[in-house]
Amino acid sequence: MRKTPKLIQSIERSAAILEIIAQQGGGARLQQIASISGIGKTTVHNILQTLDHLGYVQRRAGDMRYHLGGRILNLARIAGDDNMLRARLRPVLESIARKSGATAWLAVPSGDQATYLDIVDPKGFCAGLPAMPQRENLEGSAVGWVFLACVPGVGKRVLATRANALDDDVLSRIEDVRIKGYALDLEAYRPGLNGVAIPWRDNGEVRASLCLTGPPDSFPRHRLIRLAWMMMRAVEPQNIQQY
Repeated sequence: MRKTPKLIQSIERSAAILEIIAQQGGGARLQQIASISGIGKTTVHNILQTLDHLGYVQRRAGDMRYHLGGRILNLARIAGDDNMLRARLRPVLESIARKSGATAWLAVPSGDQATYLDIVDPKGFCAGLPAMPQRENLEGSAVGWVFLACVPGVGKRVLATRANALDDDVLSRIEDVRIKGYALDLEAYRPGLNGVAIPWRDNGEVRASLCLTGPPDSFPRHRLIRLAWMMMRAVEPQNIQQY
């Protein structure tokens, strides 16, 4: 069992503040950040002043909000962006959608939520849903279970913004997903849709999730489990290419 590292609170708080600003569309007011984070307003202000000095956040003339600064945006561009990830995994999405007859989704973790970047919907099962990208909470969806199980710190961020969101039953299920390597959603998140999701790793780090969804009569539990293994095989060439 891995020993829990000693965490530096100021760094945890700084990361949480940056994620909140990103979640609010790239800009948020001081009071809004303090309310969402649960951190005292004075402490938030002091952290923001430091991040501003370092170039990680910025204020704009006539705007009371704090925005992500050029320094952090440059880091994101250096590491890669959503468009690159979307292009890289689009062939995999198309392949698993074609083989399964289900709707295929690509999602990435975003603070205490998931952001869906792409969809392949050959049979129009999800025709009424908003266009990509879209965001949703992690609790309940197959994609959410994957991120809660496989991305360090995500559960803590959920609890920080939605108290008691992860009870003992939920924590047990998260551990089950961690062991099995896939997550199921049997009409728990959206009535009329079953789903299965797996993690996608880049150099050992979970950066995204691939998900298949469809109507319960066509995609019962036993078929979803088989599709999970199909999806795992489909991403193997991607994983091999990383090394």
